[in-house]
Amino acid sequence: MAKRLCIHKGNGRDAFGALERKSAACHHPSDHCNQTIDSLGVGYAKGKLKCFLGDPEAIIDVIPADMVVNAMMVAMAANANQPCYPDDDQIAIYQVGSSVSNPIRFTCIQDYGLRYFTSNPWIGKDGKPIKVGKVTVLSSMDSFHRYMAIHYLLPLKGLEIINIAFCQYFGGVYRDLHRKINFVMRLIELYQPYLFFKGVYDDINTEKLRMAAKDSGVEVDVFNFDPKMVNWEDYFMNTHLPGIVKYVFK
Repeated sequence: MAKRLCIHKGNGRDAFGALERKSAACHHPSDHCNQTIDSLGVGYAKGKLKCFLGDPEAIIDVIPADMVVNAMMVAMAANANQPCYPDDDQIAIYQVGSSVSNPIRFTCIQDYGLRYFTSNPWIGKDGKPIKVGKVTVLSSMDSFHRYMAIHYLLPLKGLEIINIAFCQYFGGVYRDLHRKINFVMRLIELYQPYLFFKGVYDDINTEKLRMAAKDSGVEVDVFNFDPKMVNWEDYFMNTHLPGIVKYVFK
């Protein structure tokens, strides 16, 4: 998950912190935000994710967690001896992300998941491996509404008619399904701006920090936070996906 690190110089001291999460990608298995990409991976591997709403060509801003930690330490060291003045309210912002320097698209992550869980299937409660396939990607709200109408709303209408014919015998089932469908529709309405978000985040200040650290003799191999060094295929296939299987899957 991309992070925005801010250093606020004022009131005679520095205040430093990770203030903002910029993308919807949970980047570390021990992080309790095992949602979005991680929860999608869990649902997909267990055969529960049949479709996904979003732009397949969208850039996902992700970054390994250790790079965020490295960036925080280098930023603190770089700004430790900077003079502070009571009237100085300047803020140095270091965007730690990959959407500009080393972008990865949703289609790539989808491909990595298919390949990984085909070769390393999750074993279900019945002891049998769960087969995965390509997820249906709904690339627009119109396609989502069509999908919902065909697969859920029409069957629900049929159940409504049957329920009336059988004197409300299936009333409980109908109301439960109707509530769940309405809940999904409401969630999609709320999250629509993020599902089709096309923004990227400028990390020029972080790049300057990397260059300054290198010039000052910092061991950049030890405190590496350069997203250009990440091979996304290797990272997802050999680190991230095995990590969520080990720490997130239950």
